Amino acid sequence: MTWQGRQDVSVEDVPEPHVQEATDAVIRVTSTAICGSDLHLYGVLGMFLDAGDVLGHEAMGVVEEVGSAVGDLAVGDRVVVPFTIACGRCWMCSRGLQSQCETTQVRSQGKGAALFGYTRLYGQVPGGQAQYLRVPQAQYGPVVVPDDGSPDERYLYLSDVLPTAWQAVEYADVPTDGSVVVLGLGPVGQMAARVARHRGAGTVIAVDPVAERRFMAQRHRVIGLDPDEEDVREAVLDLTDGRGPDAVIDAVGMEAHGSPIAETTQRLVGMLPDAAAAPLTERGGTDRLAALRTAFALVRRGGTVSISGVYGGALDPLPMMQLFDKQVTLRMGQANVRRWTDALLPLVQDPADPLGVLDLRTHRLPLEDAPHAYRTFQRKEDGCVKVVLDPWA
Repeated sequence: MTWQGRQDVSVEDVPEPHVQEATDAVIRVTSTAICGSDLHLYGVLGMFLDAGDVLGHEAMGVVEEVGSAVGDLAVGDRVVVPFTIACGRCWMCSRGLQSQCETTQVRSQGKGAALFGYTRLYGQVPGGQAQYLRVPQAQYGPVVVPDDGSPDERYLYLSDVLPTAWQAVEYADVPTDGSVVVLGLGPVGQMAARVARHRGAGTVIAVDPVAERRFMAQRHRVIGLDPDEEDVREAVLDLTDGRGPDAVIDAVGMEAHGSPIAETTQRLVGMLPDAAAAPLTERGGTDRLAALRTAFALVRRGGTVSISGVYGGALDPLPMMQLFDKQVTLRMGQANVRRWTDALLPLVQDPADPLGVLDLRTHRLPLEDAPHAYRTFQRKEDGCVKVVLDPWA
């Protein structure tokens, strides 16, 4: 699955990957997913991509080839590949900040750890929406999962969605029996709401204008609010003793609805040649901040806003007086995937499926249908919440 231009992706034949370093492995991908972050590449961040770049950062499969320094990882292992590429040994990794790994940091761009399938800013590493994937730092990254006949969707979301949601809830610091609002019910928002409930939140509220997404959340004891049909602030106050929630999780990010000026600016910048668009975005870009401003307005005084949605603006205006006056705590960042997978693996293995991982995927399609799937996911059509692609169908 390759990027070719703004809202233009196609499935192409590319050279098969092979082990290049002693710490590499190559996997035959059995399932790979489309992430909401991929839509940012599809629609906004094309100035940091080159035609032919292989997309995708949520993948799992079977190890086909290993380098000489991959530890216990062996050919034939069934593995999930974290989207962040980390060594597990450096100062940052040893402190649970794998997304800032000092071995794979993209210092030339001033960015953190390299990511699969995610632009020049993060290393331009070929992604996982493909039949084969080269996995650097395979002595640490891949999570070996049971070859127990379970569908891939039981384990696939350990690559990104589940650790991102778990970190969002961890950073939200929701007290036991406390309250949390999740903005956006895409895959990460869905799982963040379920994780919050699993971890003891008493009131979990989610806001999304798409009915099918609210219905999915409601199956997991989450209160769904439609921002197009009701006053979200008043409804949340009614549900939180007039105080507001202890925490708000922004699972939307840079392409929030309700920010028409920023949306127009993003679109116009995206039409410029890369040589002009890239520096303009890096030094003067702005995001659609409607979701983030909603988070600041909703959270109670002394509460926490946890940001898992991706932002990329350099000049985003923030309401500092409001944040200071309300004494709001902000936590954010790329998920430190391997920090959380040991806690998550027993939960996804549990036959009771306490996090509902088997109730997230709405579409499973052959890799050849990925361009159509991108359009469907971006437009939120056909009840689409999560797309899983089969490279071998």
